[in-house]
Amino acid sequence: MTPPTTEISIRTARDDDLRFIRSLSPVLAAGAKLQWHGSETIQDFQDAYIAEMMADTTIRKSTLIAESGGAPAGFIHVRESADDISGEACGTVPLLAVSENAQGTGIGRLLMEAAETWSKAQGFRLLHLEVFSTNNQARRFYDALGFKPNTINMVKPLD
Repeated sequence: MTPPTTEISIRTARDDDLRFIRSLSPVLAAGAKLQWHGSETIQDFQDAYIAEMMADTTIRKSTLIAESGGAPAGFIHVRESADDISGEACGTVPLLAVSENAQGTGIGRLLMEAAETWSKAQGFRLLHLEVFSTNNQARRFYDALGFKPNTINMVKPLD
């Protein structure tokens, strides 16, 4: 990992950050590489997923922005969920993205630490996340942070 050359700060997202968050949708979609879905389908899914996650809800949630040199460089969305096995309330990270030019600077790690801090403050024992199985870079990142596979969703294209 390249050390940051400028100070990185984490703050709560504001309404005017939604444009930046949406601008990272292609970064999120690029990690999918699912042979059975076209890139347009994956991009449409990612756009709709961001809209769904950012919509108003009564679910406890937090969206955080990482700034580097005073400019947004990444974001994370963490929210309450239920563990698939025990049903207990837990945190989940449905969205984490770092601008391509800021990847490798420690921003992703700082955002994940902020999500863990938020989840602990909510009294959660577990923090979940989902990642495309084909996104090897993200899987290595999450593995290095101590995340382990829980269940695996498998698909077979029926041609």
